[in-house]
This record gives sequence, C-alpha cells and structure tokens, in this order.
Amino acid sequence: MAESKANTKKLYIKTYGCQMNVYDSERMAEALGASGYEQTQSPEGADMILLNTCHIREKAAEKIYSELGRYKGLKAENPALKIGVAGCVAQAEGQEIMRRQPLVDLVVGPQAYHRLPDLLARVNAGKKALDTDFPPEDKFEHLPVRPQAKRRPAAFLTVQEGCDKFCAFCVVPYTRGAEVSRPPARILAEARALVARGVREITLLGQNVNAYHGAGAGGDWSLARLIRALSEIDGLARIRFTTSHPNDMGDDLIAAHGDCEKLMPYLHLPVQSGSDRILKRMNRSHTAESYLKLIERIRAARPDILLSGDFIVGFPEETDADFQATMDLIRAVGYGQAYSFKYSTRPGTPAAERDQVDEAVKTERLHTLQALISTQQRAAQDRMVGKTVSVLFERAGREAGQMVGKSEHLHAVHVDAPDLPVGSLRKVKIIASNSNSLAGVLLPE
Repeated sequence: MAESKANTKKLYIKTYGCQMNVYDSERMAEALGASGYEQTQSPEGADMILLNTCHIREKAAEKIYSELGRYKGLKAENPALKIGVAGCVAQAEGQEIMRRQPLVDLVVGPQAYHRLPDLLARVNAGKKALDTDFPPEDKFEHLPVRPQAKRRPAAFLTVQEGCDKFCAFCVVPYTRGAEVSRPPARILAEARALVARGVREITLLGQNVNAYHGAGAGGDWSLARLIRALSEIDGLARIRFTTSHPNDMGDDLIAAHGDCEKLMPYLHLPVQSGSDRILKRMNRSHTAESYLKLIERIRAARPDILLSGDFIVGFPEETDADFQATMDLIRAVGYGQAYSFKYSTRPGTPAAERDQVDEAVKTERLHTLQALISTQQRAAQDRMVGKTVSVLFERAGREAGQMVGKSEHLHAVHVDAPDLPVGSLRKVKIIASNSNSLAGVLLPE
C-alpha cells in the first residue's frame, strides 16, 4: 500500500536517449509510487534521484559520471538522499559505477526495473543494491497497474525489446538482450487503459519494433496484426511505431500503411549507409538497392508517407566513394527528416577493433550530409503550405494564446487558438513554413 500524502517522498528522474527510455522512466516512477514516491521536476529537495541512461551516444558513460558528480553537494547536504542509475549504461557499467561513484546507492538494468521497490528496500536497510540480470520473468507482468489519472494526449507503449541483429557498431544486444515481444492481449489492455486516461495517439516502441511477434490467439502476431487490433479501440485516433529495421518490413506491414486509417503516414526506417561495402561491414544484411526497392513498395502503398532515417558517417574504413554512395541514396529517397551521427567506438563491438576514420574527415562528412538532409527536410515542410492537415494539439505554445500539436506527418504545427483544449484533434490549413515548424489556422468543425 502506498504511503499517505503526508509521508510522500520526492523522486527526480532524468531521462537520456530514446523514446523507450521515456516509457521506462514512466513505468519506474509508477513502480516507485507504491513505495511512496511522487515525481518532482528538480533534483534539489528530492529524496531520490534516478538517472535513466542511454549507451548509444559517444562517451555516454563519462557523461553519466559527470552528472553524478554534480550531486555530491546534494548528498552532503542530505545524507538520506538516495541516488540510482538505471538503463543501458547501468547494464554495461554495473560494478564500475559503484566503484567510481560511491555516492550511488542503486544500479538497475533495463530488464530488471520492476524490482525497484525491492532494491530500494535493501538501500533503506543500509545496503548497496545492484541488479543487472536478465531475469526469466516478464517485467511488465510485475509492474503495478498504471494509475487512472488524466494524462497528455500522446503516449509511448513498449511492445518489443532487445535486438538479434548484432550490427557491428551497436551495443543494444548486449544491454537490452535478445528480442522479446509482449503478448498482444497485455498490449491491448494497456492501450485501452491509456485511452481511458485521455490518450488519443500511441507510438509503439521497440529496439526493432517491426520484428514484433507476440504470442496471442491463433499463434504469433505480427506488428501489422497488432496495429489492426489497436485500430479497433474506440477513442484511439492515431497509431505510430518506431524504430524499424528494413529486413523486417513485411508485406502485411507495408499493406497496413495503405489501408489502416489510424496508422499515420510517417515511417522511421534507418539505413545507416548507402555503400554496400560498408553495409556489409556493419552487418546490416541489406543493400542500398534492396532498401530503395523497399521504399518504392512503401510509397506505392502510401504515396504521401514521410520518411525518416538514421545515418552513421565515418564508419571504420569508410572511403570518400562510400560516403558519396550514402549521399546518392539520400538524394534518391528524399527524406523528410533524419538523424545523423559521427561513428564513435563502443567497447566490445566488432567495429571498435577496426581502422578508424580521421576525426576531421568524419566532421566534414557529417556537415555535408546534414546540409543535404536539412535541405530535404525544409522542402518537405514547404510543400505543406496551402494544404489541410489534421493536428493533435498537445500543449500551449510560447506565444500567448498559441497552441502546438503534431500533424499526421509528425510536423510541429502551431495556431492561434487560446480556447482550444489540449487533446483536440482538428483540421488546420497550413499558411507558413518556419525553420522547424509549420503555422496554420483552424478550420471550422
């Protein structure tokens, strides 16, 4: 039973990285709510600080150690303050975190955070707590029922975790484990509960979400079958999913983009490189040509779809010709959005042991690639001017009387509508394209 309001303790969670970490932070806060914790927006005055970490970015672990160092003063002022590290850096660094930062009381990996209340009980008993196991039980079964409080109109919902692809640059298989899919019945129940709390758009999450194969009625369900079942929930207006792998983009999922009205016309489909030689060295198991043919099929099913991608520049042994092949692919696809990064080594991954590209070359290539992506992104936004879009409004804007939401294509859209409630789904005519958003006017209902 949760503690009384008078005894409620303050929990500060700082979330790094992907949308799945945002979802995990929500679930960790709910798990700790049963132990009397309520979230706060500042580490000052908190009774517990929890860093939910990501291991994808360069020097991710060092950034966490630096952040922990900032809390030494808070711990000195309040020795009862509990400090924990969760997520992928916790999984990878485990004992090293405890050794390097004695102020840390608790370390928990991304597959064990359902055990947080038990770990916290150990900490309260004066012991350190470390759990980076891959437990046999389904953590989602052991998390508390989600509270019934009203919430924002867009929500994340994890349906799949882990990855079996073992790309040469990636630590996810080591920090998140093998691919595991949640049963569709539990996903549908959680989705209905979210809709009952005011959610109108759900983004399905997974490290490799289109590899989803949850065990349900009639055998394993594909992601397409799950999406079709979710689309039958009254009150759920929009469905999205991320992140996908080209090799798992099945026929039924492509077809769903064409005939499932609630599935939004936006797809994040990382390719990483346009060079077949580099793709092979990355262990991506697809070619530039197979990717482009896949894009053709997706666009045939949904001609207005906006495509997003991921690119790594300066992968070990990447030549100027390899980089130009990537640029050629970007020109051929025409992305509406993309994320691009310089390659950085991850200890324990195969690519870390190979000949590295000079840092200055990486930087130059990244700037060149990002300039092309920015041009394509702006062109995609500019094409929306004069069109009518559907916008789910999520919050007030910076200007007085302004409301901001997302279009079907995930563009940020703002309108002047001071009396418009959060959660409204309205038709908007786009009148201007700004650097990172669109401006519009509400159309009559």
